[in-house]
Amino acid sequence: MQRAGIRNWLAATAVVACAAVGGVGPALALDPNAAQSSDPWASVDRGEALKQGLDAYRSGHKDQAVEAYKYAAEKGQQGARWALARMYAAGDGVKRDEYEAFKFYSAIVQNGVEPGSREEAYLSDALVAVGGYLKTGIPGTPVEANPELAQEYFRDAATNFRNPDAQFELGRMFLDGTGVKASVKHAGRWLKLAAEKGHTGAQATLGELYFKSGKIVRGLAMLTAALERARPNDRQWIVGMQEEAFAVATEAERRTAVQLAQDMLKQK
Repeated sequence: MQRAGIRNWLAATAVVACAAVGGVGPALALDPNAAQSSDPWASVDRGEALKQGLDAYRSGHKDQAVEAYKYAAEKGQQGARWALARMYAAGDGVKRDEYEAFKFYSAIVQNGVEPGSREEAYLSDALVAVGGYLKTGIPGTPVEANPELAQEYFRDAATNFRNPDAQFELGRMFLDGTGVKASVKHAGRWLKLAAEKGHTGAQATLGELYFKSGKIVRGLAMLTAALERARPNDRQWIVGMQEEAFAVATEAERRTAVQLAQDMLKQK
């Protein structure tokens, strides 16, 4: 599906979303046509509102940040939509609401950005986020699981923006045959691209592929290096693969792999 097709799907989804929440759109802000002289935002442009929101967030006044971000988002500021999406997704300063996050991310994709602009990072991130929500669906909302469509979002971000998270997600989908025809070859291609950018999940998954294909030392080394670099929430699933490979390898293979992993860790 091309970007235009994605936008058309999002536009149709937005109609359902508005009906589900009483007609409220993705950006819940002030009505620009109802602004009065007493409106504190009347003389504030969207760029300044975004800055005020960021300053408020950094100072710990997240309720004020949300208010500023919503005004900026209503005015079309993609950075504000992105900030709100992340806050709702994490329950950061607001009640966690994945459906609300989905709507803000969707608004970024639907409205797009100028090619080559700084806002491309917001679009890339939004494509991955929407793809993730579509892959599993959001229970109790109109967003149903649609892996086939999800991989289109990942492919857009992976191909047009070289997003390593999207490349990793595509690699996993090709491994599992989720939304696409299973293909170890295609999985390896996407995982390698993400691993080269330092994505620890991709490095670990690719390392396991190497190990299972007979490249014992290289595979174990990649798993070991990935485990060392992994964030806490990734360590749990990576450690299982690394320990299993370590137990199967010979003593000589382990020593060589550990040395190779140390060399990998020294690299940027």
